[in-house]
Amino acid sequence: MSWYSVLQAILVTGVASGTVVLFAIVGEIVTEKSGICNLGIEGMMLMGACTGFGVAFHYNSIFLGVAVAGVVGLVLALIFAFLTITLRANQYVTGIALTIFGTGLSGMLGEELIGKSLTHSLPALPIPLLSKIPLLGPIFFSHNILVYLSYVLVICVWLFLNRTKYGLAVKATGEEPLASEIMGIHVIKIRYLCTIFGGFFAGVAGAYLSLCYTPFWVEKMTSGKGWIVIALVIFANWNPYYAFGGAFLFGILEAMQPRLQAMGFNVPTFLLNTIPYLATIAFLLYVNLRGRIAQTPKAIGVPYFRENRD
Repeated sequence: MSWYSVLQAILVTGVASGTVVLFAIVGEIVTEKSGICNLGIEGMMLMGACTGFGVAFHYNSIFLGVAVAGVVGLVLALIFAFLTITLRANQYVTGIALTIFGTGLSGMLGEELIGKSLTHSLPALPIPLLSKIPLLGPIFFSHNILVYLSYVLVICVWLFLNRTKYGLAVKATGEEPLASEIMGIHVIKIRYLCTIFGGFFAGVAGAYLSLCYTPFWVEKMTSGKGWIVIALVIFANWNPYYAFGGAFLFGILEAMQPRLQAMGFNVPTFLLNTIPYLATIAFLLYVNLRGRIAQTPKAIGVPYFRENRD
């Protein structure tokens, strides 16, 4: 196999692998832009992976599995929102508790699904003309419909945040919630909507993992990807376009592991498995050294008191 073929295979797999975290990253960007930091992504992804696989296995429908997984993520996010926005519980502690809850519940619910396999999968749908572009075509335009949906999501969220009055209201809520309320923006409502939006796509991310990327269920199959999502949101500077690049880089690093082993590199497996995570730490160090975290929403993690302004 030529080096060109190996490189293309790694990049193609990198896009597929990166899509797992891309859905969750874009959803979390919207959540954090409103001033809410949800550290429960890992738990929601696991619940999405478990319920999505279970529904697809029993009802023979991948799209139904993805939809149910999204709803499960939404419900968990709604619980998180009630605790942190309405009851003003600590966002970070609540998020960690949600991850622990999702990890345990998915393990219990998915016990009977271990060892099961799907009888069908989403077919690749090469986009006419675009898929024929040398190198770039196979890499970006020869995937299944969920990968293309992630592209659309990135573009739509960027346009929403930067080109609509509603997106500006979301960002204002994350920067100056009290001033936003005075200007007529319903801070509580926006934070609820943004949080459940992020939860929905965390569930979809989990479903994509168990239904498309690795079509099976095993306990804790996200392997920390939920925490990678949090890190890549910072790396992307809360920009959906940068999020696409960060997810793609993470996907490439993850895709390199089996390829390096197949090519005979005498590197311990446990060390290869740490490459994407070590790289993420390096990304964060770079971001801090370059001072690119200046766009952190100022009110993130801070409970908002409406002071009976109804």
